[in-house]
Order: sequence, then C-alpha cells, then structure tokens
Amino acid sequence: MEEVLGQGEEFSPIENDVMNSLEAVIDPELGIDLVNLGLIYDVVVKEKDCLITMTLTTMGCPLSNLLAEQITEAAESVEGIENCQINLVWQPAWNPSMISRFGKISLGIHG
Repeated sequence: MEEVLGQGEEFSPIENDVMNSLEAVIDPELGIDLVNLGLIYDVVVKEKDCLITMTLTTMGCPLSNLLAEQITEAAESVEGIENCQINLVWQPAWNPSMISRFGKISLGIHG
C-alpha cells in the first residue's frame, strides 16, 4: 500500500485546528465526517494559506462541489487561515479500511 500523504508527520497546532474544524464537514450520503471517513490525507498551513490534500469515496462524486465549499468554509473559519486550497487526489485510492474506528462504529461496521 502506498504511504498516505503526511502520514507519520506531526501536525502543527494550527493544522490540528484545521483537522478539528473539518470534522464538522459531513458526507451527506454516509452521515460521517470526512476526517473519520479517511478522506483527508494531509493538511499543510504556511502563513495564512492552507492546503488540504484529500480524496473522495468515488470519482465523479456528485457532491464534490458542495463538499469543497464546506471544506473551504471550515478551514477558513480557523483563526489565522485566510485562504484554503484543495488538492484532490486519487492515489492512494480510498477504501473502507481507511475509515477510523469511530467511523466504523458509527456506520455499524464490525471487525
């Protein structure tokens, strides 16, 4: 399996704040936030700019524009962030094993 971007690197306090704010962005089809679904691969903040590297559960997701708006709004709500860009990637491809333990419990997935 390819290494997830940012894996193993510590987030700065402001990057943690962005990740926490992204927990408010809910996938409307699954009812779980994007962080616990494992869709957010990395957050990098430089000065007042934020770059979020993420994926979607499927290519051609009809909700991608709505989610992008909500992600940008959530990131820019963090004090010190003025601009947010989204880097949408397809590698590594998302799969259900990327869902957090909390997300799996919320979805009724056992094991």
